Amino acid sequence: MSEPTPILPTSVPARRSLQARVRWGERLVTIGGDAPVRIQSMTNTDTVDVIETAIQVKELAVAGSELVRITVNTPEAAAAVPHIREQLDRMGIDVPLVGDFHYNGHRLLNEFPAMAAALSKYRINPGNVGKGDKKDKQFAQMIEAAMRHDVPVRIGVNWGSLDQELLAGLMDENGRRAQPWGTQSVMYQALIDSALQSAAYAVELGMAPEQVIISCKVSGVQDLIAVYRELNRRTNHPLHLGLTEAGMSTKGTVASATALAILLQEGIGDTIRVSLTPQPGEARTQEVVVASEILQSLGFRTFNPSVTACPGCGRTTSTTFQELAKQIDDFLRAQMPVWRAKYPGVEAMKVAVMGCIVNGPGESKHADIGISLPGTGEAPAAPVFIDGEKALTLRGEGIAREFQALVENYIEKRFGSAPSTA
Repeated sequence: MSEPTPILPTSVPARRSLQARVRWGERLVTIGGDAPVRIQSMTNTDTVDVIETAIQVKELAVAGSELVRITVNTPEAAAAVPHIREQLDRMGIDVPLVGDFHYNGHRLLNEFPAMAAALSKYRINPGNVGKGDKKDKQFAQMIEAAMRHDVPVRIGVNWGSLDQELLAGLMDENGRRAQPWGTQSVMYQALIDSALQSAAYAVELGMAPEQVIISCKVSGVQDLIAVYRELNRRTNHPLHLGLTEAGMSTKGTVASATALAILLQEGIGDTIRVSLTPQPGEARTQEVVVASEILQSLGFRTFNPSVTACPGCGRTTSTTFQELAKQIDDFLRAQMPVWRAKYPGVEAMKVAVMGCIVNGPGESKHADIGISLPGTGEAPAAPVFIDGEKALTLRGEGIAREFQALVENYIEKRFGSAPSTA
């Protein structure tokens, strides 16, 4: 009988893209190549409202967004951009701003040079640049502005705003085939051709290839996978991933996580955005939380200490473990903006909050610090495990408060001695 071969964990796949550089002041964010997969997000404020927009950009950046896109659609919005940048600089928020342009970007970038200089990246939609003879001229004006200010561009194709002239030409060409393709296949081809032709023209105009990032946004999971696999086969430009109009809440989260995880595990994608429709009253930052959880779940990056908690069953006597798990998770996330500088490495910490004896002690031992709360018929005691060893047992009404104090203590003791990166 032959020796069994070990089952090894899958590794983070290598990506084959070039590496773009996005700068603001002393801040440099690299995209592609061996750089981490970056998280992007976008404001939903009226850009003309300088204070409201700056506050939301700050919230997104603190939540973990490494680039934040803002709408630049009117002269008033363009005029506001430098003031938004100034507000962010005063608040100590050095996140690069990306300008989102449609229809009139060529004009705004040339008429408002302070706005063009305040942005660190431009998003150009080939379907909304112009029609007929104006298209190439207006696209060229935007690329020239990008080169003048030394910023990268994203050629962002969206199947809701495809170049209709290109699509019509491909449809005509398809009609002449002996065996015509299905409409969906022609749509895929139109998305990819639009992106690659525009990228090639940008390079022809003088842009460095690595400074041209590409995206082909669709709203269907299988559509996104098909398009990006082909796009990745045909180009080594950095790629931005995301479902457009992913939807609300659970639907948008699951669809985005499914599509992005498959592609990222294949080494496809250099930046991501989870385009969630916020529920009434929900923070815009939720899309950043979901994006960071996708990358952390894949083992690509670590942003926050992870909290393992059991789902509960008939053996669990109360909701105490659920409440404690949420309390600890909320506490860790709220503290992370400060802890990243104060406690280097804390984002990789693992905490377990379990509800009964079946898996509680085992999961707690696997965590850096964990607690196993009593289940049905179990003694009213909660053993705490630290670094794989049982350290003490908590009892009484103050278990939640005492365990949180133990977590804080553990962080200070383990990570407080590490040299600060501040």
